[in-house]
Amino acid sequence: MGYDTASRSDVESIIPENAGGMWFLKEALGTDELGLTVLELEPGVEGKEHDEIETGQEEVYYVVEGRVDVEVDGETVSLEGGDAIRLDPEETRQIHNGGDERATLVLAGAPL
Repeated sequence: MGYDTASRSDVESIIPENAGGMWFLKEALGTDELGLTVLELEPGVEGKEHDEIETGQEEVYYVVEGRVDVEVDGETVSLEGGDAIRLDPEETRQIHNGGDERATLVLAGAPL
């Protein structure tokens, strides 16, 4: 078959419900290289600080709704609905929802 479908309801969130939710869809979609994640962050919640040196993947964060700040190696990049950011593997990054509404993002990552 030339396509696969998946829903976030097909997988369990890896973060507690009171923080929002984070659903990895790569396995459900059967992709080889491309990772796709739906992330929802409640106000005041921040994601895990990390880089992607070990995986060698670049990531793109697209904000569907809400507003977030992304800390990139000590610099704050503010994004709102419709905005996106691409990150090199070696950049340390952390997402924070400093707004007063839930933020929804789609995260994509693949090896360079």
